[in-house]
Amino acid sequence: MTLLEIAVQDVAGARTAIGAGADRLELCQALGVGGLTPSIGTIEQVVDAVGGERIAVLVRPRPGGFVYDADEIELVSRDIAEATKRGAGGVVVGALTEAGLVDTEALARWRDAAGAADLVFHRAIDTLAQPEGVLESLVDAGVTRILTSGGAAQSLDGAETLARLVEAAADRLDIMAGGGVTVDAIPTLVATGIAAIHLSAKRPSTSTAPSGPGGGAPEFDVTDAGIVGAAAAALAGSAR
Repeated sequence: MTLLEIAVQDVAGARTAIGAGADRLELCQALGVGGLTPSIGTIEQVVDAVGGERIAVLVRPRPGGFVYDADEIELVSRDIAEATKRGAGGVVVGALTEAGLVDTEALARWRDAAGAADLVFHRAIDTLAQPEGVLESLVDAGVTRILTSGGAAQSLDGAETLARLVEAAADRLDIMAGGGVTVDAIPTLVATGIAAIHLSAKRPSTSTAPSGPGGGAPEFDVTDAGIVGAAAAALAGSAR
């Protein structure tokens, strides 16, 4: 059975996604820069609304690349501990070395901080020329699943790599397709053998409230129930 995961940024999005057929959520903020760590208050609200077992919290301290210094690694460790303390069932992280390998020392610290929660490795893997080459180190690090587009801008274009990752994983961890996922692409992605589909299902809000010179554009992203529902229907119609 291929699960549907929706990236959401607030409690309204969480309720919308679950209500429209999502199996689980990735909770973050700032999707426009690829997602950052949400606030503790947001985590608490979403856990209260839909249950922590359905939530994996993205723990990413800043935009940009995935090579982190000692202070950033410590910050991520603390945020992981706080997220799981509030009931999150998983955390989503990723770190690389300057040499372009998985930062196994950082992952070991984060695995310890996560306790019994799932440890998900995010699309930092898609910056690597050969993502299959780091799979063993992720298995050894206790990673539960990998979010990846197969190294492509759009997951559909990375379908061959996704299929190779599924084969190499050999049920030791889950491969989840994410990155530019469209509803039309879902049957092809499911055919690769992936365990889950991940998308943001967002649209601009219809807000026209003035934000002033310092607040940016008045609109903001919200979760679209129609997109979530269409994705759920596409999964239901595919071989799962």
